[in-house]
Amino acid sequence: MTAPLTPPPPPHEPSPQGAAWPPPPGEPGGPLGVAAVPQDAAYGQDGPGMKTELREAAVVTVAVAVAGVLLGVLWKYLAPSVPLVGDVVNGGWVVYLKDTEGEQAIGVDGTFTLLALVFGAVSAAVVFAWRRRGGVPLVVALMAGGLLGSVLAWRLGVWLGPGSDVIAQAKAAGKGVTFSAPLKLGARGALLAWSFAALLVHLGLTALFGPRDPDPYGQGQAPKDAYGAPLA
Repeated sequence: MTAPLTPPPPPHEPSPQGAAWPPPPGEPGGPLGVAAVPQDAAYGQDGPGMKTELREAAVVTVAVAVAGVLLGVLWKYLAPSVPLVGDVVNGGWVVYLKDTEGEQAIGVDGTFTLLALVFGAVSAAVVFAWRRRGGVPLVVALMAGGLLGSVLAWRLGVWLGPGSDVIAQAKAAGKGVTFSAPLKLGARGALLAWSFAALLVHLGLTALFGPRDPDPYGQGQAPKDAYGAPLA
């Protein structure tokens, strides 16, 4: 006798009532297999985060602008002096350059520009060390503070330097005696050096050492579909 031919039992299938749907993407165990990354409430895109960034930007603007006082003092003492000479012609005083081919006037502008570049780089590095991230408010604050600081340094340096009345200085010094010309910034474009240096340095530091966005696939894992199979 032969055993009756009976079909094999069908594979067990879970009932529709007991079937578990895969979790949505971004949840633990979901198609991507990673958990949603919580957003830092202090630095969000709106609400208290934006208010915090604006407050920090205001602090950066004021602090950078106040640093212009130091720039003005350094410019006054490090910039070369432009020698002038007074003379009496037809009963009146005239003032002229002692060295008509000298480059002291260019050195005055160059000293201001170099100092402003250094101040811009240092201020950007300090702000990045304080807040290791980018952001439009911080960049705008650095540029605005740098411009305000440059204007403050320029006016302070002129005020600390020799007086603007060269005729009075020539009379006080005497005929043929050399005296220093008033401190003057001939190239007004130097006022933007601080802002541009701060912008470039801060963007460079953010690109090199700033926080990276999280890997959406979790440590380089390939994305998977709803059933755990890797996507092609």
